[in-house]
Amino acid sequence: MSDSGPSPAAETRISRTPRETAGATPRETPRGPGGHGPAPTTADTARPSGRARAGLLITLILGSLTALPALSMDMYLPALPDIGTAYGSPAAQVQLTLTACLLGLAVGQIVAGPMSDRFGRRRPLLIGMAGYVLASVACAVAPGVHSLTAFRLAQGLAGAAAIVIARAVVRDMFDGLAMARFFSTLMLISGVAPILAPVLGGQVLRFTDWRGVFLVLAGFGLVVTLVTARSLPETLEPERRHGGGVPDALRTMRGLFADRAFTGYLLVGGFAFAALFAYVSASSFVVQEIYGASPQTFSLLFMVNSIGLVGMGQVNGKLLVGRVSLDRVIAVGLAVILLSAVALLLMTSGVFGRVGLLPVSVGLFVLMSAMALVLPNANSQGLMRASHAAGSASALLGSSQFLVGSLAPPLVGIAGEDTAVPMAATQLGAVLLAIASFALFCRPERGRVRR
Repeated sequence: MSDSGPSPAAETRISRTPRETAGATPRETPRGPGGHGPAPTTADTARPSGRARAGLLITLILGSLTALPALSMDMYLPALPDIGTAYGSPAAQVQLTLTACLLGLAVGQIVAGPMSDRFGRRRPLLIGMAGYVLASVACAVAPGVHSLTAFRLAQGLAGAAAIVIARAVVRDMFDGLAMARFFSTLMLISGVAPILAPVLGGQVLRFTDWRGVFLVLAGFGLVVTLVTARSLPETLEPERRHGGGVPDALRTMRGLFADRAFTGYLLVGGFAFAALFAYVSASSFVVQEIYGASPQTFSLLFMVNSIGLVGMGQVNGKLLVGRVSLDRVIAVGLAVILLSAVALLLMTSGVFGRVGLLPVSVGLFVLMSAMALVLPNANSQGLMRASHAAGSASALLGSSQFLVGSLAPPLVGIAGEDTAVPMAATQLGAVLLAIASFALFCRPERGRVRR
């Protein structure tokens, strides 16, 4: 596609009002990756941050693709204790099934992103979704915890194409503030996944065992694959594709890492996601095993926290983006996460005596809500610096989050199932690293136009 918008054949077209066009400001973009390939042109740097208008169906498709990782992980969270019982495995070993899925999502994005830059968005996406459906069925019939872990790795590898290519499609269609706003819109849609997934998983467990959860995931993946094949247009025109194969992709990624600010936003998103995933991987055991709640109660608490994430995402997209610099919003989000993590560590370590489920739930709610101020804005800031390689940049941003996040499950389960201190300590360590990355790599970029 050209730098002015998607292909005329696409259903999604960029529409800019005169006010938006007149108010646009140029931005500094990174050099050509590693000196290889074209550097961003004047048209890239001067392209206004207009608001693209995607049709409702396209928006729903992109939201569903973005939600796939959350569904893959959150829907079976209420079943983690049951899986451990069924296989006779300890909590730490069962949590490795989460780690395997995250590793698959991380590695898969590194492959799928550059492939989408070379072959276009549709073909790698559809191949990945077909593989996801097959891997989900395999998880449902896994005979043991080790085979389940292997199938979860395959599920992540295949499903990675969904999230990384969805972000690349957004980068094809939008720029500047419009991209940040659309990411917040996607958070509203994809945010339904963590709200409904554990609730749906809890309800599935009322009628069947944990294997039924993976069959539901396979069915959802099949529906999304069919709708995508029918309705999602190609957004990357042939003349904008990279044909150099793996060596070219590696050079592109090396060039992206040479951009100090891009690396900073990548690290911020990765460590923030690790803090989030410490909650995701530990909350089922904390709520059910330590505080004695039922799977249904856990599902409801998880839903409330997800509502906070989605609600704050809309505050970010509708009220903050365009009025407050994205860097400032990220800084506030990181500060709130830090305070929440400190409070959780004090509560779970017994400093305040025996603390009930309600105060811990409030701390987790605040932490989860603040994630909506960090993750979409860090992704937007990173992608704004990579219009020349949206697929590769999306792959690096996404894979870093899942790769760093995959370290959380072993850490939160290291002390067994009787304490929530490792969860809170992991969250605190992760957010401190995110703050350090932001201060060292992102804040010095003061000559760049802020969005």
